[in-house]
Amino acid sequence: MRNPWGQGERLRLEILEAAARLLSELGGEQGLTIRGVARAAGIAPASIYQHFADKSALVKGLIDYDYEQLSAAMSAAEEQCPEDAPLDRVRAQMKAYCQFALDSPGHYRLMINNRPVSRTGPLIGIVRQMIEGFERCERAGVRLRIPPQRAAVMVFVGTHGRVALWHASEDPTHAHAILDFVDELVSLVTE
Repeated sequence: MRNPWGQGERLRLEILEAAARLLSELGGEQGLTIRGVARAAGIAPASIYQHFADKSALVKGLIDYDYEQLSAAMSAAEEQCPEDAPLDRVRAQMKAYCQFALDSPGHYRLMINNRPVSRTGPLIGIVRQMIEGFERCERAGVRLRIPPQRAAVMVFVGTHGRVALWHASEDPTHAHAILDFVDELVSLVTE
């Protein structure tokens, strides 16, 4: 079904959702093509070019889309915890990060491998969510061994590294250990 005039943003979102589904099926961006995405979205390839100049622009759009999905999942997980349990909220955010990486390995690799880290990039936005979480902990009286910013970076980098090891392993059945690892990391930065 075609989008009525003025609903180009809706078409752009449909293209990104189709690209995300296709990426999940393929497991990586190598097989991702404009024609394949168009087929998955049920549109003509020319319709994609109205929103993305080429495959590179489409991949960049997909990376931004995935970061939005990850950030939303982390926020939703945090909100499932009571306000008066700020440490549980931090753990929930990082476990949501891990779950995204475990459930969507192609998307996770695409995000991590294709985005240079910058002071304003989406990866920094994820770390900022963690910093805010540890700052809330500190305001609530949770004693941290190190400042909130360092605690957030340490937990994030440790978690990211553990996920990377899982992705590189020959035996991906130990996913539950990653979620336990988050708890261990958080306990290392708190008293």
